[in-house]
Amino acid sequence: MKNILVTGAAGFIGFHVCKRLLSDGHNVFGIDNMNPYYDVRLKEDRLKILKKYSAFTFLKCDLADRTAIERLFAEGHFAAVVNLAAQAGVRYSLINPHAYVDSNLVGFLNILEGCRHNGVEHLVFASSSSVYGANTRMPFSVRDNVDHPVSLYAATKKANELMAHSYASLYGLPCTGLRFFTVYGPWGRPDMALFLFTRAILNGDPIDVFNHGKMKRDFTYIDDIVEGVVRVMERIPKSDPDWRGDAPNPASSSAPYRLYNIGNNSPVLLLDFIKTLEEQLGKTATKNFLPLQPGDVPETKADIDDLMRDVGFRPATPLADGIKSFVDWYRGYYHC
Repeated sequence: MKNILVTGAAGFIGFHVCKRLLSDGHNVFGIDNMNPYYDVRLKEDRLKILKKYSAFTFLKCDLADRTAIERLFAEGHFAAVVNLAAQAGVRYSLINPHAYVDSNLVGFLNILEGCRHNGVEHLVFASSSSVYGANTRMPFSVRDNVDHPVSLYAATKKANELMAHSYASLYGLPCTGLRFFTVYGPWGRPDMALFLFTRAILNGDPIDVFNHGKMKRDFTYIDDIVEGVVRVMERIPKSDPDWRGDAPNPASSSAPYRLYNIGNNSPVLLLDFIKTLEEQLGKTATKNFLPLQPGDVPETKADIDDLMRDVGFRPATPLADGIKSFVDWYRGYYHC
């Protein structure tokens, strides 16, 4: 058993990661600021499930609260930290940019400092496929430079990768960043397409289909994300002996640092995604076709070669199976 800190424990991915770690026999300390970015009741209901485990401890805490985070780390004796707390959402970053600086930059610095001063063996942190920004070469590879973000959200995630590398280099703190690709599944976020579409279709409301349905996304089922997180957490990075400063590989380093994509490696056209959802719901959507939105990219696809090589895992849940699981959960949770 290990003492593991999971930030964003009441969030979509954080909830599922906590549940898996608890099932594996670890002591899990979860923190979350329970902000109202989306319905707090959903977060509270996730926590109710986690609190049934005797090995789970929860603290309502904001990552930007430096004093609280310092105290948490000093008292927690964490072997590993899984940082999943962040202000999420590309479009919301156009409306409330300061929330991204407070949580994703100031908050992440507090996590790095806590790890540095308290002997944490491994920091695993969530990055995002959004960091690929204006890149168009497919599939997106962790070995490509990502210097052209097209949203502030993406820029903060890129900054997290750079901040983590500096701590790995300066202080020998093992850090692994995970670039998640469009995560979906039961207990998902209400601001994500699958949740929004399901609610609208069942209510008989039209759905907004951006880029006229021509977008492609590498949809990744939540169980695949969790499996990747757990496997990576158990593999503490070391210095890459093949890393060269005259031809630097962005995915590794002479410091104990790694980056991985976790995606399904199989992009789905948005219209096909909607069709699969319609089949599971037994209802046809009324579609409101709109242009590509600021901050969005037309296509994502994950190169997962490094993930497969290092941890022996590749996401493989079929889209129809994943959407069915979500729809079953949604109907049960909302009694519809």
